[in-house]
Amino acid sequence: EVRLVESGGGLVQPGGSLTLSCAASGFTFRIYTMKWVRQAPGKGLEWVSSINSDGGSTTYLDSVKGRFTISRDNAKNTLYLQMNSLRLEDTAVYYCLKSSIYSRSWSANDYRGQGTQVTVSS
Repeated sequence: EVRLVESGGGLVQPGGSLTLSCAASGFTFRIYTMKWVRQAPGKGLEWVSSINSDGGSTTYLDSVKGRFTISRDNAKNTLYLQMNSLRLEDTAVYYCLKSSIYSRSWSANDYRGQGTQVTVSS
């Protein structure tokens, strides 16, 4: 059974930092592209970042580029999202995705975890 379990969300002030983790199991993590997407209150899913299977290629939504860093540890079957200089508009539920395609978008075919809430507020 495929499982993706996100953690690390919370309440942070503007300008603060958080690191999200996604623990993967039930599939061969090291051969899949992984992605982060988010859903702000009242809005649809928004792609945030992608990383290819060996971690050698990454890409970001323009509004988070330079502030967020995606990474993975294939030995630990874990995906990460380091988020710095957080803004009010980063408030959302963040999900990790298992994907077959390295792209700057998400697909209904991607497997999604249960999400972790990130709230940026003063």
